[in-house]
Amino acid sequence: MSTTLHAPTPAPAPADDRTTGGETGPHARRFGLPVATCLVMGNIIGGGIFLLPASVAPFGTISLVAFGVLTAGAIALALVFGRLAERHPQTGGPYVYARAAFGDFAGFLAAWSYWITAWVSNAALAVSAVGYLTVLFPAAGAHRWSICLAALTVQWLPALANLAGTRYVGAVQVVATVLKFAPLLLVAVGGLFFFDPANLGPFQATDQSAAGAVSASAAILLFSYLGVESATVSAGEVRDPARNVGRATILGTVGAAVVYLLGTLAVFGLVAHDRLVSSTAPFTDAVNAMFSADGGAGGTWVGTLVACAAVISMIGALNGWTLLSAQTPYAAAKDGLFPKAFEKKKRGVPVVGVIVTVALASALTVYNSAAPGDGAGTGGVFEILVLITTFTATVPYLLSTAAQIHFLLSGQAERVHRGRLVRDGVLAVLAFAFSMWLVAGSGYAAVYQGVLFLFAGVPVYAVMSARKRRAAV
Repeated sequence: MSTTLHAPTPAPAPADDRTTGGETGPHARRFGLPVATCLVMGNIIGGGIFLLPASVAPFGTISLVAFGVLTAGAIALALVFGRLAERHPQTGGPYVYARAAFGDFAGFLAAWSYWITAWVSNAALAVSAVGYLTVLFPAAGAHRWSICLAALTVQWLPALANLAGTRYVGAVQVVATVLKFAPLLLVAVGGLFFFDPANLGPFQATDQSAAGAVSASAAILLFSYLGVESATVSAGEVRDPARNVGRATILGTVGAAVVYLLGTLAVFGLVAHDRLVSSTAPFTDAVNAMFSADGGAGGTWVGTLVACAAVISMIGALNGWTLLSAQTPYAAAKDGLFPKAFEKKKRGVPVVGVIVTVALASALTVYNSAAPGDGAGTGGVFEILVLITTFTATVPYLLSTAAQIHFLLSGQAERVHRGRLVRDGVLAVLAFAFSMWLVAGSGYAAVYQGVLFLFAGVPVYAVMSARKRRAAV
């Protein structure tokens, strides 16, 4: 027999432009379930899957175990975000949930850390795109500054699409999501027929313990799952968000997980381990191995097509991430916790947020290009950026899952059957524990740099909260 909790039903959120899309017109079109699902899948399956097999190869095939654990955790997070979106169908995602549960400061920390995650991720995606761009244009990878210029171009093209309006953001996202599945499915499904166990290499290739190797590889792999919250962050641009945001989150995450696991396994079995470790375009190498297995020359042109699709995929991911990186500061600015300039929208897009975000990502790209060392490679820079985003991404994830626990235990949840309450509670606890595990696995250096980025926002909050209080007097 089921029972219900007789908690007061929360008042509906005020009808502001965080729930209505912010602007109407020919360039500000709201997303339906298919486009919202493509936004989630497009942001998840971006540069991550195309470069990460090479990034985790040094750990050995034990990284496949980490991928499995990470997939389970990502699905738990998706389910938690889906439930939170039903309760708070507003633009801002983790920021909205943390602020509703714990107040302005927690909301600001969620917004600030998520914003850092977004623009640092954009820089990492651009770096990974260059690895495949050099397959098409070898001159792009000839020098550290040619790599930098290529990465900057890849960043600014999606920014221009965003500035054109949400109508074009959705169109680019659908096209990019469709195109990226051609090479992914080719490798994920067709590659299994060419699978060679001899290519897998050692199960554990480092001196770490098994648990340490799984945690360390999972910290890098988390980058491949950033974006599970995409639909929640842009909830104000989704039609019927209370219904469609949760569905898009779950459908997009599960779809991405299937492609990820099959694709990574296929790459490991197609490319020899010693070659995969140093690869800058592992999916191109995998397809070349498939089509050259009989001694033919078909692998060259097919690999080129895969590189082209990979670049389009990453531009699509940057297109979606650029939108997300502007939405969270926009939501915080509406509440007086970010500078008011971030509140301005044109054609449904927070223009200042887009420009500032791409400018910061560009500055980070230039800084990494000018740093001492070998600037001709992309792998080391990519992994450094990935580990920083691992930490900063877990902050809003931790606050969001804690907010769900708070809502469930404080009686603020809507009337639910006891079984559903227990299920939601277990999922929230698992997602919280999973996020903590990722913090531990990201390493001391990443946590150190991430904390510096995070604490740099505290003076900003001090100024904004003081200004907000003076305005309220």
